[in-house]
Amino acid sequence: MKRFLFILIAFTPLFASAQQILTLDECYILAEKNYPLAKQTALLEEKTNTEIRVLEKEKLPKLDLNAQATYQSDVIQFPLQIPDSNIEPPNKDQYRATLDANQLIYNGGSIAANTRLKTAELETQQQQVAVNLYTLKNRINQNYFGILLFQEQENLLLSKMEELDARLKEVNSGVKYGAVLPASEQILKAEQLKLEQQISQTNFDRKKALNNLSLLLSENLDSKTTLINPEILVLSETVSRRPELTLFELQQSQLETSKEVISKSNYPKLLGFAQAGYGNPGLNMLDNSFQDFYMVGLKLNWNIFDWGKTKEKKQAVDISKEIISTEKETFLLNNEMQQKEAESDINKYEAMLLKDVEIIELREKVLQSTTSQLQNGAITSSEYITELNNLYEAKIGQQLHEVQLALAKANYKIIKGDFN
Repeated sequence: MKRFLFILIAFTPLFASAQQILTLDECYILAEKNYPLAKQTALLEEKTNTEIRVLEKEKLPKLDLNAQATYQSDVIQFPLQIPDSNIEPPNKDQYRATLDANQLIYNGGSIAANTRLKTAELETQQQQVAVNLYTLKNRINQNYFGILLFQEQENLLLSKMEELDARLKEVNSGVKYGAVLPASEQILKAEQLKLEQQISQTNFDRKKALNNLSLLLSENLDSKTTLINPEILVLSETVSRRPELTLFELQQSQLETSKEVISKSNYPKLLGFAQAGYGNPGLNMLDNSFQDFYMVGLKLNWNIFDWGKTKEKKQAVDISKEIISTEKETFLLNNEMQQKEAESDINKYEAMLLKDVEIIELREKVLQSTTSQLQNGAITSSEYITELNNLYEAKIGQQLHEVQLALAKANYKIIKGDFN
C-alpha cells in the first residue's frame, strides 16, 4: 500500500502537466506574439534602418567615370595667320575620359530632416500594426467565452447526469420489487440517452471553438485545455487609452516632420568637385594631342524661386492634419457610444443574475419536493424529469448570463483600452 502511494505521488506532477490551464490575458499575449502580423514590427524597423543608411550615404563622395568619343562636322578656325606660329585647328574627332568626384558640403540639414521623417514613419507604421493586433482581442473574447460557456455547460450536464443516475437506481430498485412500473425506468433511460447526446454536442461545439482559438494564438489547444473564468474589474474612469489615439498623435507628428523636409528642400546646396581626365584635346584646345588634366572647385545650387510650390505643399500637409483631427474626433465619439452600450450590457446582465439566483432557489425547492414524491411513487418519472429540466435550464441560463457578463466586461475594457 505504501509503495502504491509513493508511485501515485511521484506521478502526480505528470498528470497535472497533462492538463493545460489558459487565462484570457495569456491568450492576448500569445496572439500578439504569434500572430503572423506581429512579424511586421521587426520587418518595418529593419526596412527603415536600411533606408536611413541609404540617406546617410548621401554624405559620402560620389565618383563617376565618364568616357566619350565624338566626331563633329566643324571646328574652330582662325581667320588670320599669326606670323611665326604653328597653330593648328582642333581635330574633328575628339576623345575624352574623366573621373568626376562630388562631395556634399552643405545642404541645409535635408538629410537629417529626412532621417527624422523615416523614424516618424516607422513609429506610425509600427503603431498601425499594434492597432491591427489590438482588434484580435475581440475575436479572442468571442472564442474564449464561447469555450468557457461550453465548458461550464458540460459540467452542469454531467452534474445533471449524476442526479439522473441516482434516480434511475432508485427506480430500478422499485421496478425490481414491483413498486414502480417499468415505464418509469424506460422514461429515465431515454432522458439519460438524450443527456448523453447533449454532452456529446457540447463537446463538439467546444472542440470547434478551441480549434478557432488555437489558430488565433498559434498554440496547440486540445480537449484537455481548461480556460479560467476571469475576474474582470471595470474601472469608472472615462479616459480612453486605445492604441488608435496614439496612432493619431504619431500621424500628426509625422506630417509635421514632413513640413520640415519640405522647407529643407529649398535650402542652398554647396558641393565640392574634382575632375581628372585624359583626352584629345585636353583643357588646351589648341593642342591636338592626348593630354591629362584636372580641375577642382566649388559649386552652389539654390532654387530661389519655386512659384509657391513649397507653400502649397505645406498647405496640403496642414489639410491632412485637419483630416486626421476629424478622424480622431469621429473615433472618440464612436468609442464613447460603444462604452455606454457596454455599460448598459453590464448592468443588464447583473440584474438578470440577481433574478437567476431567486429562480434557482425556487426550482431547487420544487425539485426536492418532486424527488421525494418520485421516491414515494406519488408522481411519474415524466413529471420528475420536467422539474429536473426546469432546474438545469435555470442553471444553464445563469451560466449563460455569467459568461455574457464577463464578455461584456472584457469588451468594455477593450473599448477603453484598459489592460493595466
